[in-house]
Amino acid sequence: MPSGGGLPARRKTAPTISDVAALAGVSTATVSKSLNGRTGISPATRAKVVAAAEQLGFRSSAIAQSLLSGRSYTVGLITNDSFGRFSIPVMLGAEDALQAGQIAVLLCDGRDDPIREQHYVRTLAARRVDGIVVTGRRADPRPPVTLDFPIPVVYAMCESTDPRDASILPDDEQGGRLAVEHLLATGRRSVGHVTGPSDFRAVRLRTAGATGALARAGLELAGGAPLHGPWSEEWGRQAATILLRAQDDLDAVFCGSDQIARGVAEGLQAAGRKIPGDVALVGFDNWTVMTDACRPPLTTVDMNLPLVGKRAAETLLAAIDGRASSGTELVPCRLVVRESTRV
Repeated sequence: MPSGGGLPARRKTAPTISDVAALAGVSTATVSKSLNGRTGISPATRAKVVAAAEQLGFRSSAIAQSLLSGRSYTVGLITNDSFGRFSIPVMLGAEDALQAGQIAVLLCDGRDDPIREQHYVRTLAARRVDGIVVTGRRADPRPPVTLDFPIPVVYAMCESTDPRDASILPDDEQGGRLAVEHLLATGRRSVGHVTGPSDFRAVRLRTAGATGALARAGLELAGGAPLHGPWSEEWGRQAATILLRAQDDLDAVFCGSDQIARGVAEGLQAAGRKIPGDVALVGFDNWTVMTDACRPPLTTVDMNLPLVGKRAAETLLAAIDGRASSGTELVPCRLVVRESTRV
């Protein structure tokens, strides 16, 4: 009991959005728009609302924001890349952009199963997410997710077959061009290409970028054609032997993945070729598990997957805000130079 027998002090209740509106002389909707950075509010009004909120010590809750705006401030991310090699960097980039807008991400693993994927679409709809990002482990076109409700969807590291959808992809052709232009700049002239299965569109695009760069220099691929095989180090070791038999003066190899490149490195070294003294080597993906384990460390092309995720999230946020876009956006790759090409 308090001393003196008085009554306990009445606990002060937390200020509400109505209190902020009353102090600022505006509606609760204007308060919501002002504090959430929405368009259509003048700078003077926004400043008045912010000042009132700070004076009262008002902190809006996620529930209050949801009730006022009709939004859940959550976004679903559906992937079929269970291993996470590609989807995790995309997700991290998306999450950075979404959390800047105070939006939570719900991750769903479709496991390359259309039925399971559709189950997650329905689950996310039941949770009233504001939008969905769909991603995967390969950039080939895929059917759009089936929606029975109006909700924005953006595809990242995969492309919807519906041209009305927005898709964000790494620029694989530009990446292949970067790799070969780098090899040519170091003085190499006999460049082989070892890559993955030809039914991957990324494989075909990377090859097109590589052969285009060689053609502009008046050159062709060593051995006459790209060597296609599985995404494995074993294939890389086999392909190195094939290339050396076909092109004795081989002085560079561009590989369609870092995993293949590590195998090529072992095959070249087993044949007595030094890297980069005799043969320079470039991979693709910037998968540090492979690039750092390769001897010497591997020069590679980075697909900028976090930026792919960030652009997908920004595109989704714009669609949620009523500014939907369509078509495919290509994110430039970048070259990461290490010892396998340094002279």
